[in-house]
Amino acid sequence: MLILLLVGSCSTRKDKFINRSFHSVTTKYNVLYNGQVAFEKGLEELNSKYKDDYWKKLPIEPLKVEELAIPGVKQTSDNSNESFERAEEKAVKAVQKHSMNISGRERNKQIDDSYLLLGKSRYYSQRFVPALEAFNYVIKNYPNADLIYETKIWQAKTQLRLKNEEQAYESLQFMLKREEMLDEEIAEKAHTAMAMVFTVMDSTDQVVHHLKKATLTDNDKEQKARNLFILGQIYRERNQLDSSQMAFQDIIEMKKIPYKYRIHSQIEKAKNLTDETDTDVLIETLEKLIKDRDNRPYLDELHYQTGLVHEKLGRVDLAIEHFEKSVHTREAKQFQQGLSYEKLGNIYFDRAKFVEAGAYYDSVLNVPQEMSTKRIRSLERKRKNLEEVITLEGTTKVTDSIFNVISMSEEEQEVFFQSHIDALKEAEEKAKEQILNTGFEGASSSINNKDTQGKWYFYNTQVVGFGLQEFQKIWGNRPLEDNWRLSDKSVFNNEGELEALTVDLEIDDSKKYDLQSYLDRIPTDKSEIDSLSTLRNETYYQLGLIYKEQFKENKLAADKLEKLLTFEPDEKYILPAKYHLYKIYSEINSLKSDKYKNDIVSNYADTKYAKLILNPEEILAAADDENSPENIYKNIYYEYQEGNYDEVVGKTEEAIGQYEELPILPKFELLRAYAIGKRDGLEAFKTALEFVALNYSNTDEGKKATEVIETISKLE
Repeated sequence: MLILLLVGSCSTRKDKFINRSFHSVTTKYNVLYNGQVAFEKGLEELNSKYKDDYWKKLPIEPLKVEELAIPGVKQTSDNSNESFERAEEKAVKAVQKHSMNISGRERNKQIDDSYLLLGKSRYYSQRFVPALEAFNYVIKNYPNADLIYETKIWQAKTQLRLKNEEQAYESLQFMLKREEMLDEEIAEKAHTAMAMVFTVMDSTDQVVHHLKKATLTDNDKEQKARNLFILGQIYRERNQLDSSQMAFQDIIEMKKIPYKYRIHSQIEKAKNLTDETDTDVLIETLEKLIKDRDNRPYLDELHYQTGLVHEKLGRVDLAIEHFEKSVHTREAKQFQQGLSYEKLGNIYFDRAKFVEAGAYYDSVLNVPQEMSTKRIRSLERKRKNLEEVITLEGTTKVTDSIFNVISMSEEEQEVFFQSHIDALKEAEEKAKEQILNTGFEGASSSINNKDTQGKWYFYNTQVVGFGLQEFQKIWGNRPLEDNWRLSDKSVFNNEGELEALTVDLEIDDSKKYDLQSYLDRIPTDKSEIDSLSTLRNETYYQLGLIYKEQFKENKLAADKLEKLLTFEPDEKYILPAKYHLYKIYSEINSLKSDKYKNDIVSNYADTKYAKLILNPEEILAAADDENSPENIYKNIYYEYQEGNYDEVVGKTEEAIGQYEELPILPKFELLRAYAIGKRDGLEAFKTALEFVALNYSNTDEGKKATEVIETISKLE
């Protein structure tokens, strides 16, 4: 009898209490339960793999949706998908085996739950079209189901993923018009979903409105923390810093939320730094967070933010210290490393230490990242503009070092090189001891210590071969070569210029302790020394002009030009150098400016430089004068229209040298850039335009160059 009763209760075609109870209980506590367990496992796996980008505004729903050729068709898979597939199988099994659709009515009240699980599983598998079918089926066939409002929310989210935001909006708006009928958990989810819709519609006011509504309750604490975090970010974008601080503080005070929201809220609060901020308290808070061992995964961000605070307060050395620590933390994230390297580069750039700045910019560009962003393109241009100054600075170090040694007596030369050899031996011994005592990491820090580098440019006393793992973690897999920190070695490639001087800059490793090997490489031939002298003079002059015109570093420019004059250079450098010193000192030192003015006017009275000082308008001849700068420009422009690009380049360069102090100069520079582009191609055109944009940024020609560069970048 019991067996017959059980068999009878298994039927899905009999609308009896025992049948309904059997299938409802079996669905809920067997098939649907197992499906829900698989779904929760998949969701946990998905969330564990998802990495938020805290340098951008967080998405409301932490789901990375792939761009698919066919909507709803998943192209890749991971472990979480296996769990979602199992959940989907269980949901389908529940419908197939336990649905009791009798006379058009579903008698098993668990079936709508099964369809909801089916749709959610497909949603997280990013199969949005079949997910929508499941939600639509529930809404159409089970309008009075207990989970009908939740299903409608999932339907709206799926429509949004399929780029049907208008339908998603209409569905959620209709639901929220009767918000008083919804329980607070459903209302919370509906407002969160509506905020997602308005994010796509780019209506920030409405996003804020619905996120605020969604955070009035906390049925889903994690989602509330996320919503508050996004609100804090939006408030900061709007410069509503008090509201932003309150949102992040609310997160910090929440309990039972993932720690990532709490620690990043502390970091975000530090980003809201204003003149009214109590910086002592802020720094104390950040330092305390840095010391907390639980925050080791976030040290790169904490050090970076602490560095920003010190930088704002003018404590640049402390800022550098924290930016360096941000770069070198064990779990430093690549994008954060890039930001920290960039900050270090900017600091050294502002200090006019362009070689160091270039090395740090190289480090940014070597971090794996999206290279087409406006920030990276701008950084690439900035780095490219440093190449010439880095090359020239390298050349000055070479020539200065050579002349320094040449000027010594034989005894002094021997002492100098022996001292170098002794330092080399000592550094290598220390490194060997350190690797025995502290392992690779300690040796790495010794290797990176600037104190282990020699004073003479030719010879690098840095001991290599130790700390390889630490080196690769920080710098990547770079070959063992000179200037390894610079990605573009051409900036220090002086061998081509120096080969003609027969100066061997390399010491064979087997002879690095041999004193005579060093002495034999000192130039003694007069022609070699004269060639080196010419190279040095030209380099110092070029550096002086670059620092003056391109970087507006008057002190650096004056130092280079003043030093050039002490070398007793060729006559062709003396007068231009004095004129540029007169112009430089007219801005920073009137006494020195008068000194060079009087020198030029008294000793070079018939030159154009004297005329520029005494009567600059004389150079600007009348408009109808065929030799006026304006007419010369017109004539060259006609050449450009005729397609004589070689002629244009040559004549514009001649005019640039002749009219370097006149307002018409940017016009010649821009015309030259266009001629180069026509002659040498797009890449050369872009490089020439970047020079104009950088050096004449406040002129119409500089702005035009910038505009054309942006157009070219969009086409690349």
